[in-house]
This record gives sequence, structure tokens and C-alpha cells, in this order.
Amino acid sequence: MSGEQDGRNRRGAPETAALELDKIARRFGRRWALRGVTLRVAPGEVVALVGHNGSGKTTLLRVAATAIRPTRGSGRVCGRDILREPAAVRPLVGFLGHSPGLYEDLTASENLLFSLRMAGVAADSRAVAGALAEVGLTREAGEMVRYFSAGMRRRLALARLLLRPGRLVLLDEPYASFDPEGVERVNRLVREQRAHGGAVILATHDLARAAEVADRMVELVAGRLLEGKLPRGNGAAGAGERGAMGQPLALQESSGL
Repeated sequence: MSGEQDGRNRRGAPETAALELDKIARRFGRRWALRGVTLRVAPGEVVALVGHNGSGKTTLLRVAATAIRPTRGSGRVCGRDILREPAAVRPLVGFLGHSPGLYEDLTASENLLFSLRMAGVAADSRAVAGALAEVGLTREAGEMVRYFSAGMRRRLALARLLLRPGRLVLLDEPYASFDPEGVERVNRLVREQRAHGGAVILATHDLARAAEVADRMVELVAGRLLEGKLPRGNGAAGAGERGAMGQPLALQESSGL
């Protein structure tokens, strides 16, 4: 186990986690989407988050990103409190969600420049052009987003993330609407993030693709977090019970639940 994964840096001092969630619960009306979720993600670690639709994956990512507050529990991103310091947490987090969150009456380039200004970053036309080239949208840079297909919008949202990935990247179904080239660009982003000491949580139904880049897997079942094993080789994780995603898993409840 690496120094990052066992919670200590190379000098043996405790490592500040990229993400620490402690007994997080979130209720919508009478329904509990999350029930006592405890999770630690180390710098340089990639965690695959799986679970059926409605299991709480998106809710967990939104809590970590400070998009919504938990009903109970606490959390930190790189040592900053998600409840008391949301403004300090947000620049540390890169989030690719289900909805691209783009402005339809702006061009692709204008969307990226506007996102930089909103983040308090100097608008850099060269960086924007580079990000668009990375996702194959150079020719569409001057086109309004309202004419983009779902796949093109997804690529533009990925370009926005490439400009400011942060120290914790949260990816919600990142392979959706992407062709094989787009899938590889997502995985390249994940590998680059890890190489620079950043952390990634990758929420997906595509366990086989996640296994190509993830260090470990956790599964949400009815709002509770379980530890699992990633499929390796031919996709077999060994003899064990099948988890919610229908893959062979060796699951146990995480501590602290």
C-alpha cells in the first residue's frame, strides 16, 4: 500500500485527505438518499463509485462539491470544511455532472471564457483554445451551444473541467454520450489528475471502464456505502456475492456506518 493510501506522506506524517466524509446523511422529504456515509479519499487516489439509479451517487458527489448541504454529518476537502467553508472548498473541486450547465446563447469559446471569469481567473484565450482542441471542438469554437448535440455539449463540459480540474475531481457518469475517443480523453484526465497528486471519484455504471483507471471501488446500496473489489483481467473479481451492479464483488460495510 502506498504512503498516500495508508494516510501518511513520505515523511511519515499524517496525510491531509483529498476528501473526508463522516457519517453523511441527506434527506429529501421523507426519503433518505444517504445514510451515514463515511469515506476517505487520499491524494493521488481514484475511487470508482457504483450503484443503481437512485442509490445516492449523484447526491454524494453534490454534497462533496458543496452544491447541497448534508442533513447530518460533516466533511472536508483538502482540510477545508464543506459546511463552514464552502467558498474555500469550491475552487478545490472540479465537477462534471449529468447536466453540462452551459449557456446556449454563448459560443463554445464564450462559455469557457465566462466560466473562467466566474471563477475569478483571468480569461486566457490560448488556454481555452487548447482545451477545445483537447476535446475535438476546435472547428466549433465559434458556434452557439444551442446547436450542439448531446455529445458535443458533454465534450464542452469536459473542456471546462480541463481548464480548472482542482485537487478533487468528481465525475458523474463521465462516459455517457461519449464516443471511444471521448472515453479515452476522460480516462486520460483521470490518469493526469492522479499523476499530479489529485484525487478522483468516478460515479459510473460502466464498471469495466472504471476498472481501467480506478484504485478501488465503493458501492452505494440504498444510501449506504459498501466496500467492493474491482473486476480485473476478464472482469472477474473472484468468487463472491454479486453486488447491486450485477458484478462479482466481495462487499462489506464501511466502518463508521
